[in-house]
Amino acid sequence: MATTHALMEGALSSAAAARDADLADLIDELRIPSISTLPERRADCLRNAHWLRDRMQALGMKVEIVDVLENGNPVVVADWNGRPGKPHLTIYGHYDVQPPDPLDEWKSPPFEPEVRNGHLYARGCADNKGNHMATLKAVEHLFAAGGPPINIRFLIEGEEEISGESLSRYLRANGSKLKTDSVLVWDGGFDEEDNPTLATALRGILYVELHASGAAVAQPDQHAGASHR
Repeated sequence: MATTHALMEGALSSAAAARDADLADLIDELRIPSISTLPERRADCLRNAHWLRDRMQALGMKVEIVDVLENGNPVVVADWNGRPGKPHLTIYGHYDVQPPDPLDEWKSPPFEPEVRNGHLYARGCADNKGNHMATLKAVEHLFAAGGPPINIRFLIEGEEEISGESLSRYLRANGSKLKTDSVLVWDGGFDEEDNPTLATALRGILYVELHASGAAVAQPDQHAGASHR
């Protein structure tokens, strides 16, 4: 295996040469209206899962489309373990997107990607297809340069936007064979100075519903600290 420095230099050269082709691949995936909240778009979600599978298989990865729940959206699992004894990285992403409403706010159709002033506009470009495509292309160019220096797994789900159960059930059922050293969850954006951000830890999310009771009609002095003297 080439040194890590040589691999990185080779991968960067490969990426520079394939910039237009990589952008075309991203645009191709963005054209798929994989809206998980709309049952009538489930076929598009499945099409996106197969789209990812085909590209990962072309890299030489072992890929499986896992149907966890009936009528759910599958999890795409891709593995490459060509570096025995080296660390293992799992890369997470999701191929489903939110509905594009309100449509009249779009300057170009949401599933017809358009480049304007050096920026690409389409539904899912930043959440999350652009993100997992960046990692997929990084791995692709590492393969072109001689192979990643570590072992790689992709876990890309199709129910993130609907808080679906497929991924969590898959993880619970297969935890013993999913051991990894690190997990990359690339679902961030840019800061106020237009620098890319990368979260190093996640705390999850907590929904709270509060029920309060009190007087049906507020009186002048009822709220704390009020004074009308």
